[in-house]
Amino acid sequence: MNTVTIPKKKYQELMSKAMRYDYFQTVLSEDLFASPPAHSADEVVKGFKSTGRYNPDFIKSLQKGLEHSDYFKV
Repeated sequence: MNTVTIPKKKYQELMSKAMRYDYFQTVLSEDLFASPPAHSADEVVKGFKSTGRYNPDFIKSLQKGLEHSDYFKV
């Protein structure tokens, strides 16, 4: 077995990159182009509002954009 000694800072940098790569690989293995689980624009907007993370202007813009989406039209 071969042993390599590297500085702790370099080890941490390599581990950080490896963890980000693993995360990225996991994200890419999912279906990025899958349809959203909700079929109602109102349901999507309500979900965004409920998080409390988005300002009212963004919510309004989201709702306007979803109104133009063919996916949510019956």
